[in-house]
Amino acid sequence: MSRLDDPGFEQFVKAQLPRLLAVARVLTGNDHDAWDLVQDSLARVGSRWSHINNRDDPFAYARKTLVNQNLNRARRGRRETLLSNPPDQQAPVDAARGFEHAWLESALRKLSRQQRAAVVLAYMEDQSVAQIAEALGCSTSAAKTHLARGRRALRAAAPTTEPEGVQP
Repeated sequence: MSRLDDPGFEQFVKAQLPRLLAVARVLTGNDHDAWDLVQDSLARVGSRWSHINNRDDPFAYARKTLVNQNLNRARRGRRETLLSNPPDQQAPVDAARGFEHAWLESALRKLSRQQRAAVVLAYMEDQSVAQIAEALGCSTSAAKTHLARGRRALRAAAPTTEPEGVQP
């Protein structure tokens, strides 16, 4: 039996796939790249499953692998070359996939990969600055900087309209 056929790994994937996809969707900005990122990450996790399964939190290892794979993707650059411009088809924003406001998806795409990863880990995964630094492979001060700059950019992109019934 290969490691990828291990029933424990299969159960892990079934249980954690929605959460991994949610993190990947926010990191990459689209479903297609999110699926690719999760598949690449799970292939790496599966190849080391016998070591990972003995840890306290296999999901933490999988999440770190996901973040690292996303950062590596940016370093490698795109391998495919588009021969023509794809049609502009904006998918409807689905709050269940993690975006309550349309402006948020757009603002997240404008962040650097490190800033986006820091914001996702802090707010979607409730990670501390030390955990974010470990996942990004940087110092805690660099993680704080990525998080602060990401927050600042998101605040600047947020709509400034007052909610109904609120007087300035």
